[in-house]
Amino acid sequence: MKPVISVRDLVKTYSIGEVRVPALRGVSLDVHAGEFVTVVGPSGSGKSTLMHILGCLDKPTGGEYFLDGQNVSQLNDDQLSRIRNKQIGFVFQGFNLLSRTSALENVELPLLYGGSNTPPQERRKRAMEALAAVGLADRAEHHPNQLSGGQQQRVAIARALMNNPAILMADEPTGNLDSRTSIEVMDIFQALKDGRGITIVLITHEPQVAAYGSRILTIKDGCIVSDKANVRRRLARYELEYEPRDASLVEGRAG
Repeated sequence: MKPVISVRDLVKTYSIGEVRVPALRGVSLDVHAGEFVTVVGPSGSGKSTLMHILGCLDKPTGGEYFLDGQNVSQLNDDQLSRIRNKQIGFVFQGFNLLSRTSALENVELPLLYGGSNTPPQERRKRAMEALAAVGLADRAEHHPNQLSGGQQQRVAIARALMNNPAILMADEPTGNLDSRTSIEVMDIFQALKDGRGITIVLITHEPQVAAYGSRILTIKDGCIVSDKANVRRRLARYELEYEPRDASLVEGRAG
């Protein structure tokens, strides 16, 4: 079966004045439809850079990236934007909700910004369904400052689902949450993978969060140093609840 994500010899180098800083050094990987892939590594390892390229938020310096069979490595910004809007949903650590709008209105935003001609009544119906999917139908009219951190992240997940993406990408989605709330959020990702067959790529620096993936990639110094099926997946919920969430457990973590 053809992978939904395929990258070969991916390189990303940033220029800071006359200094060139390598973020990715020849990364190659395949991700198949329905996989839950977690990418773990210390700060500065290149994991977020990798997600930004996989999510068509950034372009590689070198190498090739095929998304659902299409070479997107050299597409222009408008073409990448259309792909993002149709195929990929995003969840970030900081929630990125508009403070003066309700949870429902925040969830509706992808249909508004994406140039959709969806009638307002249908847009509202779909937003309510997305909120119900994350257990927040009763908080639809609440503003972000009336919601807990975990509830805000669930709103962000509902928003990411609005265009029915085949792929969901999450960058440190539990980074601002306590252990109990992190479990609630990770259970939602698990349900989306199992119930809807959504392909998930999730970035984290926490081994306990990474343990939710069916496959764990470890990245260090811009290279994938380990790519393994996760045989301990059933223990992930227990470990996240009871194991100390010490980021120093990740080898080489910088501040």
